[in-house]
Amino acid sequence: MKILKKSLLLLFTVLLLAVFYNYPKLNILAGYSSKMTGSSVFLAKRNLAFTDSTDTNFSPIDLAHNSVDEKSKTAKSSAFGLLTRKSVYREGFGNVLLVDGVELDKSMPIPQRSAPNNSTEFPYGNAEPKDSVFANIDYDKLNSTVASMFNDVNKTRAILVVHKDKIIAERYETGFNKESLLLGWSMTKSITSTLFGVLQCQGKMDVYEKAPFAEWQNDDRKNITIHNLLQMNSGLEWNEDYNSISDVTKMLFLTEDVTKIQIDKPLVGKPNETWNYSSGTTNVLSGILRKQFKTHKEYLDFWYTGLIDRIGMNSMVVETDMSGNYVGSSYAWATARDWAKFGLLYLHNGNWNGDALFDKDWVKYATTPTPTSDGWYGAQIWLNAGGRYPDVPKNMFSFNGYQGQNVFILPDQDLVIVRLGLTKNADVNNFLSGVINSFK
Repeated sequence: MKILKKSLLLLFTVLLLAVFYNYPKLNILAGYSSKMTGSSVFLAKRNLAFTDSTDTNFSPIDLAHNSVDEKSKTAKSSAFGLLTRKSVYREGFGNVLLVDGVELDKSMPIPQRSAPNNSTEFPYGNAEPKDSVFANIDYDKLNSTVASMFNDVNKTRAILVVHKDKIIAERYETGFNKESLLLGWSMTKSITSTLFGVLQCQGKMDVYEKAPFAEWQNDDRKNITIHNLLQMNSGLEWNEDYNSISDVTKMLFLTEDVTKIQIDKPLVGKPNETWNYSSGTTNVLSGILRKQFKTHKEYLDFWYTGLIDRIGMNSMVVETDMSGNYVGSSYAWATARDWAKFGLLYLHNGNWNGDALFDKDWVKYATTPTPTSDGWYGAQIWLNAGGRYPDVPKNMFSFNGYQGQNVFILPDQDLVIVRLGLTKNADVNNFLSGVINSFK
Protein backbone atom coordinates (compact mmCIF):
# COMPACT_ATOMS: atom_id res chain seq x y z
CA MET A 1 0.00 0.00 0.00
CA LYS A 2 2.86 2.38 0.85
CA ILE A 3 4.36 1.80 -2.60
CA LEU A 4 0.96 2.43 -4.23
CA LYS A 5 0.44 5.65 -2.25
CA LYS A 6 3.93 6.86 -3.14
CA SER A 7 3.32 6.03 -6.82
CA LEU A 8 0.01 7.89 -6.81
CA LEU A 9 1.59 10.86 -5.05
CA LEU A 10 4.40 10.92 -7.59
CA LEU A 11 1.91 10.73 -10.47
CA PHE A 12 -0.18 13.53 -8.97
CA THR A 13 2.95 15.66 -8.51
CA VAL A 14 4.01 15.07 -12.12
CA LEU A 15 0.54 15.98 -13.38
CA LEU A 16 0.48 19.09 -11.20
CA LEU A 17 3.87 20.20 -12.52
CA ALA A 18 2.77 19.51 -16.10
CA VAL A 19 -0.34 21.64 -15.66
CA PHE A 20 1.66 24.41 -13.97
CA TYR A 21 4.26 24.40 -16.77
CA ASN A 22 1.72 24.30 -19.60
CA TYR A 23 -0.94 26.58 -18.09
CA PRO A 24 0.30 29.72 -19.94
CA LYS A 25 0.29 27.77 -23.21
CA LEU A 26 -3.24 26.57 -22.53
CA ASN A 27 -4.25 30.15 -21.80
CA ILE A 28 -3.01 31.26 -25.22
CA LEU A 29 -4.48 28.18 -26.94
CA ALA A 30 -7.93 28.83 -25.49
CA GLY A 31 -7.57 32.56 -26.09
CA TYR A 32 -6.79 32.11 -29.77
CA SER A 33 -9.66 29.66 -30.20
CA SER A 34 -12.18 31.91 -28.43
CA LYS A 35 -11.11 34.98 -30.38
CA MET A 36 -11.24 33.26 -33.78
CA THR A 37 -14.48 31.43 -32.99
CA GLY A 38 -16.30 34.60 -31.97
CA SER A 39 -15.02 36.56 -34.98
CA SER A 40 -15.89 33.79 -37.41
CA VAL A 41 -19.39 33.21 -36.05
CA PHE A 42 -20.56 36.73 -35.18
CA LEU A 43 -18.56 38.92 -37.58
CA ALA A 44 -18.04 36.65 -40.59
CA LYS A 45 -21.45 34.96 -40.10
CA ARG A 46 -20.15 31.38 -40.30
CA ASN A 47 -21.72 28.74 -38.09
CA LEU A 48 -19.86 27.02 -35.26
CA ALA A 49 -19.54 23.66 -36.99
CA PHE A 50 -18.07 25.26 -40.10
CA THR A 51 -15.73 27.36 -37.96
CA ASP A 52 -14.53 24.31 -36.04
CA SER A 53 -13.81 22.53 -39.31
CA THR A 54 -12.11 25.40 -41.14
CA ASP A 55 -10.77 28.13 -38.80
CA THR A 56 -9.80 26.33 -35.58
CA ASN A 57 -9.10 22.86 -36.95
CA PHE A 58 -5.30 22.89 -36.83
CA SER A 59 -2.94 21.67 -34.11
CA PRO A 60 -2.83 22.52 -31.25
CA ILE A 61 -5.84 24.90 -31.50
CA ASP A 62 -8.13 21.99 -32.32
CA LEU A 63 -7.62 20.69 -28.77
CA ALA A 64 -9.91 23.43 -27.42
CA HIS A 65 -13.64 22.90 -27.09
CA ASN A 66 -15.65 25.84 -28.43
CA SER A 67 -19.18 27.07 -27.75
CA VAL A 68 -21.14 30.20 -28.61
CA ASP A 69 -24.13 32.01 -27.13
CA GLU A 70 -26.12 33.78 -29.83
CA LYS A 71 -28.08 35.91 -27.36
CA SER A 72 -25.07 37.44 -25.60
CA LYS A 73 -22.83 37.10 -28.68
CA THR A 74 -20.09 35.46 -26.67
CA ALA A 75 -17.72 32.63 -27.53
CA LYS A 76 -16.06 30.37 -24.99
CA SER A 77 -13.16 27.99 -25.50
CA SER A 78 -12.06 25.44 -22.93
CA ALA A 79 -8.62 23.85 -22.80
CA PHE A 80 -9.12 20.35 -21.38
CA GLY A 81 -11.54 21.79 -18.83
CA LEU A 82 -8.59 23.36 -16.99
CA LEU A 83 -9.35 26.92 -18.06
CA THR A 84 -11.86 28.74 -20.23
CA ARG A 85 -11.40 31.94 -22.23
CA LYS A 86 -14.27 34.18 -23.30
CA SER A 87 -14.69 36.70 -26.08
CA VAL A 88 -17.58 39.02 -26.88
CA TYR A 89 -18.81 40.55 -30.13
CA ARG A 90 -19.74 44.23 -30.21
CA GLU A 91 -21.34 45.82 -33.27
CA GLY A 92 -18.89 48.20 -34.93
CA PHE A 93 -15.87 46.81 -33.10
CA GLY A 94 -15.88 43.12 -34.00
CA ASN A 95 -14.98 40.43 -31.51
CA VAL A 96 -12.71 41.14 -28.52
CA LEU A 97 -10.95 38.61 -26.32
CA LEU A 98 -11.52 39.31 -22.63
CA VAL A 99 -8.67 39.34 -20.13
CA ASP A 100 -9.43 37.96 -16.68
CA GLY A 101 -9.88 40.66 -14.06
CA VAL A 102 -10.26 43.50 -16.60
CA GLU A 103 -13.60 45.20 -17.14
CA LEU A 104 -14.64 45.82 -20.74
CA ASP A 105 -15.41 49.47 -21.51
CA LYS A 106 -18.95 49.34 -22.88
CA SER A 107 -19.27 53.09 -23.33
CA MET A 108 -17.04 53.46 -26.40
CA PRO A 109 -18.66 55.37 -29.27
CA ILE A 110 -19.39 53.24 -32.34
CA PRO A 111 -17.20 54.18 -35.33
CA GLN A 112 -18.86 56.25 -38.03
CA ARG A 113 -19.51 54.25 -41.21
CA SER A 114 -20.60 55.33 -44.67
CA ALA A 115 -23.43 53.75 -46.62
CA PRO A 116 -22.22 51.40 -49.35
CA ASN A 117 -22.47 52.54 -52.97
CA ASN A 118 -24.40 49.65 -54.47
CA SER A 119 -25.26 51.37 -57.76
CA THR A 120 -21.74 51.87 -59.15
CA GLU A 121 -19.93 48.82 -60.44
CA PHE A 122 -16.75 47.41 -58.90
CA PRO A 123 -14.20 48.71 -58.04
CA TYR A 124 -15.61 52.18 -57.37
CA GLY A 125 -18.82 50.74 -55.98
CA ASN A 126 -20.22 47.40 -54.96
CA ALA A 127 -22.43 46.62 -57.94
CA GLU A 128 -21.55 43.66 -60.15
CA PRO A 129 -18.97 44.58 -62.80
CA LYS A 130 -19.78 44.25 -66.48
CA ASP A 131 -18.16 41.37 -68.30
CA SER A 132 -14.84 42.36 -69.84
CA VAL A 133 -12.75 40.33 -72.25
CA PHE A 134 -9.19 41.31 -73.10
CA ALA A 135 -7.84 40.02 -76.40
CA ASN A 136 -4.31 39.75 -75.00
CA ILE A 137 -5.21 37.28 -72.23
CA ASP A 138 -5.15 33.50 -72.56
CA TYR A 139 -8.11 32.81 -70.28
CA ASP A 140 -7.60 29.04 -70.35
CA LYS A 141 -4.08 29.47 -69.01
CA LEU A 142 -5.24 32.08 -66.48
CA ASN A 143 -8.07 29.94 -65.15
CA SER A 144 -5.82 26.87 -65.01
CA THR A 145 -3.28 28.83 -62.97
CA VAL A 146 -5.98 30.00 -60.57
CA ALA A 147 -7.45 26.49 -60.26
CA SER A 148 -4.02 25.07 -59.37
CA MET A 149 -4.11 26.98 -56.07
CA PHE A 150 -7.25 25.21 -54.84
CA ASN A 151 -6.07 21.91 -53.38
CA ASP A 152 -5.03 20.34 -50.08
CA VAL A 153 -1.48 21.65 -50.46
CA ASN A 154 -2.15 25.30 -51.29
CA LYS A 155 -5.32 25.55 -49.16
CA THR A 156 -6.70 28.62 -50.90
CA ARG A 157 -10.05 30.15 -49.96
CA ALA A 158 -10.30 32.99 -52.45
CA ILE A 159 -8.48 34.34 -55.50
CA LEU A 160 -9.32 37.54 -57.35
CA VAL A 161 -7.34 38.90 -60.31
CA VAL A 162 -7.97 42.48 -61.43
CA HIS A 163 -6.51 43.99 -64.62
CA LYS A 164 -7.17 47.59 -65.65
CA ASP A 165 -9.82 47.80 -62.90
CA LYS A 166 -11.66 44.77 -64.34
CA ILE A 167 -12.04 41.38 -62.67
CA ILE A 168 -10.52 38.82 -65.04
CA ALA A 169 -10.58 35.84 -62.66
CA GLU A 170 -12.44 35.08 -59.43
CA ARG A 171 -12.76 31.80 -57.58
CA TYR A 172 -13.71 30.65 -54.07
CA GLU A 173 -13.34 27.46 -52.10
CA THR A 174 -16.52 25.58 -51.19
CA GLY A 175 -18.25 27.39 -48.32
CA PHE A 176 -16.94 30.83 -49.33
CA ASN A 177 -18.10 33.43 -51.85
CA LYS A 178 -17.75 37.09 -52.83
CA GLU A 179 -19.64 38.13 -49.67
CA SER A 180 -17.40 36.16 -47.28
CA LEU A 181 -15.39 38.18 -44.78
CA LEU A 182 -11.84 36.87 -44.56
CA LEU A 183 -9.24 37.82 -41.97
CA GLY A 184 -6.24 39.59 -43.44
CA TRP A 185 -4.02 39.03 -40.39
CA SER A 186 -0.86 41.10 -41.02
CA MET A 187 -2.25 42.69 -44.17
CA THR A 188 -3.84 44.92 -41.53
CA LYS A 189 -0.36 46.39 -40.99
CA SER A 190 -0.53 47.94 -44.44
CA ILE A 191 -3.89 49.52 -43.54
CA THR A 192 -2.26 51.04 -40.45
CA SER A 193 0.72 52.45 -42.34
CA THR A 194 -1.49 53.87 -45.09
CA LEU A 195 -3.31 55.99 -42.51
CA PHE A 196 0.02 57.71 -41.86
CA GLY A 197 0.25 58.36 -45.59
CA VAL A 198 -3.21 59.91 -45.56
CA LEU A 199 -2.29 62.19 -42.65
CA GLN A 200 1.03 63.10 -44.27
CA CYS A 201 -0.76 64.02 -47.50
CA GLN A 202 -3.11 66.23 -45.45
CA GLY A 203 -0.13 68.01 -43.89
CA LYS A 204 -1.02 66.69 -40.43
CA MET A 205 1.89 64.27 -40.03
CA ASP A 206 5.64 64.18 -40.59
CA VAL A 207 6.81 60.58 -40.38
CA TYR A 208 10.39 61.71 -39.79
CA GLU A 209 9.45 63.20 -36.43
CA LYS A 210 10.51 61.47 -33.20
CA ALA A 211 8.04 58.99 -31.75
CA PRO A 212 5.92 60.78 -29.09
CA PHE A 213 6.60 58.68 -25.98
CA ALA A 214 7.68 60.15 -22.65
CA GLU A 215 8.98 56.69 -21.65
CA TRP A 216 11.74 56.97 -24.27
CA GLN A 217 13.04 60.43 -23.49
CA ASN A 218 15.71 59.47 -20.92
CA ASP A 219 17.62 56.92 -23.01
CA ASP A 220 18.65 56.21 -26.60
CA ARG A 221 15.07 55.28 -27.52
CA LYS A 222 14.45 59.03 -27.79
CA ASN A 223 16.08 58.83 -31.23
CA ILE A 224 13.44 56.48 -32.66
CA THR A 225 11.34 58.15 -35.34
CA ILE A 226 7.90 57.25 -36.67
CA HIS A 227 9.75 56.44 -39.89
CA ASN A 228 11.83 53.83 -38.05
CA LEU A 229 8.66 52.27 -36.66
CA LEU A 230 6.95 52.22 -40.05
CA GLN A 231 9.96 50.37 -41.46
CA MET A 232 10.19 48.07 -38.38
CA ASN A 233 13.73 49.31 -38.02
CA SER A 234 13.60 50.83 -34.52
CA GLY A 235 16.07 48.50 -32.80
CA LEU A 236 13.53 47.64 -30.11
CA GLU A 237 13.47 44.14 -28.66
CA TRP A 238 10.67 41.90 -29.94
CA ASN A 239 10.03 38.17 -30.43
CA GLU A 240 7.54 37.40 -33.22
CA ASP A 241 6.99 33.67 -32.67
CA TYR A 242 3.48 32.26 -33.00
CA ASN A 243 4.49 28.77 -31.87
CA SER A 244 5.46 29.67 -28.32
CA ILE A 245 4.73 32.03 -25.44
CA SER A 246 6.33 35.03 -27.07
CA ASP A 247 5.90 38.78 -27.22
CA VAL A 248 3.38 38.54 -30.03
CA THR A 249 1.21 35.78 -28.53
CA LYS A 250 1.16 37.52 -25.14
CA MET A 251 0.19 40.78 -26.84
CA LEU A 252 -2.68 39.31 -28.85
CA PHE A 253 -4.07 36.87 -26.30
CA LEU A 254 -3.07 38.00 -22.80
CA THR A 255 -3.20 41.81 -22.74
CA GLU A 256 -5.99 44.37 -22.76
CA ASP A 257 -3.93 47.15 -24.43
CA VAL A 258 -1.90 46.05 -27.46
CA THR A 259 -0.27 49.47 -27.95
CA LYS A 260 1.81 49.33 -24.76
CA ILE A 261 3.74 46.08 -24.73
CA GLN A 262 6.60 47.14 -27.00
CA ILE A 263 6.86 50.64 -25.57
CA ASP A 264 8.45 49.08 -22.48
CA LYS A 265 10.98 47.05 -24.50
CA PRO A 266 14.67 48.03 -24.47
CA LEU A 267 16.84 48.70 -27.48
CA VAL A 268 18.79 45.68 -28.70
CA GLY A 269 20.04 47.43 -31.83
CA LYS A 270 20.28 50.87 -33.37
CA PRO A 271 17.41 52.74 -35.01
CA ASN A 272 17.59 52.52 -38.81
CA GLU A 273 20.17 49.70 -38.59
CA THR A 274 18.27 46.77 -37.08
CA TRP A 275 15.29 45.49 -39.05
CA ASN A 276 13.09 43.12 -37.05
CA TYR A 277 9.56 42.10 -38.00
CA SER A 278 7.28 43.08 -35.13
CA SER A 279 3.51 43.16 -34.71
CA GLY A 280 4.19 45.07 -31.50
CA THR A 281 5.66 47.90 -33.55
CA THR A 282 2.51 48.19 -35.66
CA ASN A 283 0.35 48.45 -32.57
CA VAL A 284 2.69 51.13 -31.22
CA LEU A 285 1.85 52.94 -34.47
CA SER A 286 -1.86 52.43 -33.78
CA GLY A 287 -1.25 54.10 -30.42
CA ILE A 288 0.53 57.00 -32.14
CA LEU A 289 -2.45 57.43 -34.45
CA ARG A 290 -4.70 57.65 -31.41
CA LYS A 291 -2.53 60.49 -30.09
CA GLN A 292 -3.22 62.53 -33.24
CA PHE A 293 -6.85 63.10 -32.31
CA LYS A 294 -8.46 65.03 -29.49
CA THR A 295 -11.09 62.39 -28.79
CA HIS A 296 -11.31 58.62 -28.90
CA LYS A 297 -14.22 58.84 -31.34
CA GLU A 298 -12.17 60.87 -33.82
CA TYR A 299 -9.53 58.13 -33.77
CA LEU A 300 -12.14 55.39 -34.21
CA ASP A 301 -13.85 57.26 -37.06
CA PHE A 302 -10.67 58.17 -38.95
CA TRP A 303 -9.79 54.62 -39.94
CA TYR A 304 -13.08 54.45 -41.85
CA THR A 305 -13.65 58.04 -42.98
CA GLY A 306 -9.99 58.60 -43.88
CA LEU A 307 -9.41 55.34 -45.75
CA ILE A 308 -11.62 52.27 -45.48
CA ASP A 309 -15.07 53.63 -46.37
CA ARG A 310 -13.52 56.40 -48.43
CA ILE A 311 -12.56 53.83 -51.08
CA GLY A 312 -15.67 51.72 -50.58
CA MET A 313 -14.19 48.88 -48.53
CA ASN A 314 -17.54 48.80 -46.78
CA SER A 315 -17.29 45.16 -45.74
CA MET A 316 -14.09 45.77 -43.78
CA VAL A 317 -14.10 45.75 -39.99
CA VAL A 318 -10.94 46.36 -37.98
CA GLU A 319 -11.29 44.87 -34.51
CA THR A 320 -10.16 46.60 -31.33
CA ASP A 321 -8.58 45.47 -28.08
CA MET A 322 -10.31 45.88 -24.72
CA SER A 323 -8.98 49.44 -24.41
CA GLY A 324 -10.50 50.54 -27.71
CA ASN A 325 -7.30 50.55 -29.77
CA TYR A 326 -7.49 49.12 -33.26
CA VAL A 327 -5.36 45.98 -33.41
CA GLY A 328 -3.51 47.42 -36.38
CA SER A 329 -1.16 44.48 -36.60
CA SER A 330 -3.65 41.72 -37.23
CA TYR A 331 -7.42 42.08 -37.11
CA ALA A 332 -8.93 43.50 -40.33
CA TRP A 333 -11.67 41.43 -41.98
CA ALA A 334 -13.02 42.07 -45.49
CA THR A 335 -14.22 40.41 -48.67
CA ALA A 336 -11.70 39.50 -51.37
CA ARG A 337 -13.13 42.27 -53.55
CA ASP A 338 -12.59 44.88 -50.85
CA TRP A 339 -9.04 43.67 -50.24
CA ALA A 340 -8.54 44.14 -54.00
CA LYS A 341 -9.73 47.76 -53.73
CA PHE A 342 -6.93 48.41 -51.26
CA GLY A 343 -4.40 47.07 -53.75
CA LEU A 344 -5.91 49.18 -56.53
CA LEU A 345 -5.53 52.29 -54.38
CA TYR A 346 -1.76 51.72 -54.39
CA LEU A 347 -1.72 50.72 -58.05
CA HIS A 348 -3.30 54.13 -58.78
CA ASN A 349 -0.79 55.96 -56.56
CA GLY A 350 -3.33 56.95 -53.93
CA ASN A 351 -5.92 58.39 -56.33
CA TRP A 352 -9.35 56.82 -55.95
CA ASN A 353 -11.59 57.83 -58.83
CA GLY A 354 -10.45 61.45 -58.52
CA ASP A 355 -10.09 61.52 -54.73
CA ALA A 356 -6.42 61.85 -53.76
CA LEU A 357 -5.90 60.04 -50.45
CA PHE A 358 -2.12 60.26 -50.85
CA ASP A 359 0.28 60.77 -53.72
CA LYS A 360 2.95 58.96 -55.69
CA ASP A 361 5.62 60.14 -53.27
CA TRP A 362 3.98 58.14 -50.49
CA VAL A 363 3.89 55.02 -52.66
CA LYS A 364 7.59 55.50 -53.42
CA TYR A 365 8.30 55.99 -49.72
CA ALA A 366 6.24 52.97 -48.63
CA THR A 367 7.90 50.70 -51.20
CA THR A 368 11.49 51.81 -50.64
CA PRO A 369 13.47 48.92 -49.09
CA THR A 370 14.21 49.24 -45.40
CA PRO A 371 17.93 49.17 -44.55
CA THR A 372 19.04 45.68 -43.42
CA SER A 373 15.81 44.03 -44.69
CA ASP A 374 17.54 42.51 -47.76
CA GLY A 375 15.06 44.26 -50.02
CA TRP A 376 12.09 42.46 -48.45
CA TYR A 377 10.34 45.26 -46.59
CA GLY A 378 9.24 48.87 -46.92
CA ALA A 379 6.86 50.83 -44.69
CA GLN A 380 4.67 47.94 -43.47
CA ILE A 381 4.62 46.60 -47.04
CA TRP A 382 6.47 43.57 -48.43
CA LEU A 383 8.71 43.98 -51.47
CA ASN A 384 10.19 41.83 -54.21
CA ALA A 385 13.19 44.14 -54.63
CA GLY A 386 15.46 41.41 -53.27
CA GLY A 387 14.10 38.83 -55.73
CA ARG A 388 12.18 36.74 -53.25
CA TYR A 389 9.97 35.63 -56.16
CA PRO A 390 12.53 35.12 -58.95
CA ASP A 391 10.03 34.87 -61.82
CA VAL A 392 8.09 37.99 -60.83
CA PRO A 393 9.04 41.64 -61.54
CA LYS A 394 11.18 43.16 -58.80
CA ASN A 395 8.92 46.20 -58.51
CA MET A 396 6.02 44.01 -57.40
CA PHE A 397 4.99 44.71 -53.79
CA SER A 398 2.37 43.19 -51.53
CA PHE A 399 0.35 43.22 -48.34
CA ASN A 400 0.99 39.87 -46.60
CA GLY A 401 -0.58 38.09 -43.64
CA TYR A 402 -0.33 34.96 -41.52
CA GLN A 403 -1.36 31.66 -43.16
CA GLY A 404 -0.99 33.08 -46.65
CA GLN A 405 -3.08 36.23 -46.98
CA ASN A 406 -1.80 38.34 -49.88
CA VAL A 407 -2.63 41.31 -52.04
CA PHE A 408 -0.02 41.56 -54.81
CA ILE A 409 0.40 44.81 -56.76
CA LEU A 410 2.19 44.57 -60.12
CA PRO A 411 2.47 48.09 -61.61
CA ASP A 412 4.00 47.08 -64.96
CA GLN A 413 1.18 44.63 -65.68
CA ASP A 414 -1.60 46.85 -64.24
CA LEU A 415 -2.53 43.92 -62.01
CA VAL A 416 -3.82 43.39 -58.50
CA ILE A 417 -3.97 39.78 -57.36
CA VAL A 418 -5.68 38.74 -54.12
CA ARG A 419 -5.00 35.32 -52.62
CA LEU A 420 -6.52 34.38 -49.26
CA GLY A 421 -5.77 30.99 -47.78
CA LEU A 422 -4.67 28.80 -44.91
CA THR A 423 -0.99 28.18 -45.62
CA LYS A 424 1.94 30.43 -46.43
CA ASN A 425 3.69 27.47 -48.10
CA ALA A 426 1.73 27.85 -51.33
CA ASP A 427 3.82 28.11 -54.50
CA VAL A 428 3.37 31.85 -54.88
CA ASN A 429 6.21 32.32 -57.37
CA ASN A 430 4.71 29.90 -59.91
CA PHE A 431 1.21 31.21 -59.28
CA LEU A 432 2.15 34.83 -59.93
CA SER A 433 4.35 34.02 -62.90
CA GLY A 434 1.53 31.84 -64.28
CA VAL A 435 -0.90 34.77 -64.12
CA ILE A 436 1.65 37.07 -65.77
CA ASN A 437 2.39 34.53 -68.50
CA SER A 438 -1.30 34.24 -69.34
CA PHE A 439 -0.90 37.62 -71.04
CA LYS A 440 0.04 37.19 -74.71
